[in-house]
Amino acid sequence: MTASSVAADCEELGISEQDLPAKPLSAPFGAGWAQVALAVGGLAIGTGEFASMGILPSVATDVGVSIPEAGHMISSYALGVVFGAPAITVALAKAPRRGLLVGLMAVFALGNILSALATSYHGVVAARFIAGLPHGAYFGVAMLTAASLVPPQRRAQAAGNVLLGLSIANVVGVPFATWLGQTFGWRATFLAVAVLALLTAAMVRAFTPVIIPAAGAGARRELGAFRLPQVWLTLGVAAVGFGGMFAVYSYVTPTLTEVTGVSLGMVPPMLSVLGLGMIVGNVIGGWLADRALKATLIGALVWNGVVLGAFAFTSGSAWLAAINLFLIGGCIAMGPALQTRLMDVAGEAQTLAAALNHSAFNMANALGAWLGGVAIAIGFGWTSPGIVGAALAAAGLVVLLISFRLEARDRGVTEAAVLR
Repeated sequence: MTASSVAADCEELGISEQDLPAKPLSAPFGAGWAQVALAVGGLAIGTGEFASMGILPSVATDVGVSIPEAGHMISSYALGVVFGAPAITVALAKAPRRGLLVGLMAVFALGNILSALATSYHGVVAARFIAGLPHGAYFGVAMLTAASLVPPQRRAQAAGNVLLGLSIANVVGVPFATWLGQTFGWRATFLAVAVLALLTAAMVRAFTPVIIPAAGAGARRELGAFRLPQVWLTLGVAAVGFGGMFAVYSYVTPTLTEVTGVSLGMVPPMLSVLGLGMIVGNVIGGWLADRALKATLIGALVWNGVVLGAFAFTSGSAWLAAINLFLIGGCIAMGPALQTRLMDVAGEAQTLAAALNHSAFNMANALGAWLGGVAIAIGFGWTSPGIVGAALAAAGLVVLLISFRLEARDRGVTEAAVLR
């Protein structure tokens, strides 16, 4: 593997070569166990974030609010990610990574314990905000840690393995946690996630080495990302364009039970179908982005608009709804392409850019859940989030085209200046 290919792999995954050691560091029980420990953290976070959508009706009933109102707990978690990812990444840029990862998992566990203990609507919303704070920072630091433990030719694969936890969460963790909540009460779901988070903290402490960030790491270098207009535009595409998927996902349980007519027991298998679509979409999206990044972004947003809008019409049939949910899972194909685009425009602020990508993703979560809830609350029905989702995908496409247009203009100005 050449130096240029290593650099390209690092860039695609949101990793700065400046943050990686020249030689792989030694983990107490080997790099493989360290990657497993870090991936379990992804499983915990992914399960905690998305299982909230499956238990939404139960939470609403228990705290005495409508389902759209209860959807604010999803938005609150997402806002915690939006705030926590950049704040923690910048404030603790020089902190030893193992201790930081353990601390982040401890905060995540605390947020889920508080969620389980909350007795009021406002208590649940506040607890979900706390649970969201460590989300983005965990993934940014975990990917750097995994990549630091292997030779250059395996760094991209190691960092990518951290994200396997998210894929497993959507196929296994979320359906299981949803079943757990339906069987033993929604509080059991959050307690199970907290236990998984504490297990992660123990595993990270046992299986990863102490890693001191590189000498150049610090707030000033990372804050450079905020000065770049293309970074903001790319984050805008993520925040708006991905919002459509969350408009549907946030209310998928009541839609399936009230419109499709399936039993609560069939909701977890339907969510597994959506999770499988996410895995396929992630693989295909990454493959396409490596070959034609801009075309992939445009195509993904068009795809999102079509399949999200279609859900408003297919949700009346269980089979059609299942097929459509698989296709909606494919909306995640935009993720790898957006991550690559963000790294292309972020300069040296790669770690913060990776964290900001999770912030934007969860801003989409908040926006989609809120707008979908508004559409339901004003009387458009359970199928209306599909139309909201299509509109958000179209808006994201507009932001993307503006970004491309400004980039082409700036490049033209730069090239003209050189020719003079």
